[in-house]
Amino acid sequence: MDPSTLIPRLRKHAGNAPERFWEVDYCRGIAIFMMILFHAVFDCAYAGVYPINVNSGPWRLLAISTASLFLILVGVSLTLSGARASKVMDARSCIMKFLRRGAGIMAIGLFITLITLILVPREPIIFGILHLIGFSVMISPLFLRRSWGCLIAAMVIIPAGWIISSIHGPLWLAWLGITPPGFASLDYTPVFPWLGVVLVGIFLGHFFYPGGERRFCVTDRNIPGKAGVSFIGRHSLAIYILHQPVLILLVSLFYSTPVISLW
Repeated sequence: MDPSTLIPRLRKHAGNAPERFWEVDYCRGIAIFMMILFHAVFDCAYAGVYPINVNSGPWRLLAISTASLFLILVGVSLTLSGARASKVMDARSCIMKFLRRGAGIMAIGLFITLITLILVPREPIIFGILHLIGFSVMISPLFLRRSWGCLIAAMVIIPAGWIISSIHGPLWLAWLGITPPGFASLDYTPVFPWLGVVLVGIFLGHFFYPGGERRFCVTDRNIPGKAGVSFIGRHSLAIYILHQPVLILLVSLFYSTPVISLW
C-alpha cells in the first residue's frame, strides 16, 4: 500500500475526533493546583512540621471548594461524553462505556483503600473522591438525559448529606455517609452529599453545552497560562494519583520525616 494514501484517511479520522473544550480542561487544571496546595499544607500538618489546623477555617474552605470544583467538572464532562456517545452508539453501548470507565476509576480507588489500610490503618480511605467519581460515572446513564431532574435531585441529596452525617451505623454504610462512632479517614467523600455536586455539574453541562456543543462563545485571548493549565487539566487523574507520593517524599526529604511515619 502506498503510504501517501493513508494521509487522507488520517485527516478524516482526525476531523472526526471530538473537540475538547479548553475551558473545561483549564478549570480542571486550576482544581489540580488547589488540590496540590491543600495536600502540601495537609501533609506538613500531618507530619507535625507546622501547627496548622486544616479541618477548619480557610484551609477547610479550600478543601471543600476544591472537591466541589472537581465534582462539578465531573458532571460537566459526563454531559459532554454522554452527548457525543449518543450520536455514535446505541443505548446499550453507551451504558457499557460508562460502566467500564466508572469501574476503572473505582478500581483505582479500591487500590488506594488497600494501600491506606496497610499504611494508615487508623484513618484509611474507605470511600474517597475517586470512589465517588467512579460510582457517579457508573450510574450516570440514569441521570444524563434529565437536566432539571439532576438539579432537583441535587437539592435533595446535598442537604440530606448533613442530616445523614449525624447518623451512626455499620462501616459498610460509610459510602452513603453513615459511619460508626469514632470513624476517621484521610479522604471521605460519601454519596450524600457529594453525588449532589456531580448532579449540579450535569445540570450545568446541559445548560452550557447542550448536545455537547457550546451555548456561548468563549474567548481564549489573554488567559494566563492557558496551554499549561489546560494540559494539566487533561491529565488530572494521573496527577491525582502521583502527587501525594511526591509531596510526601518532598516533606520527608526537607524535614527529615520518614515517609512511613507520615503515612
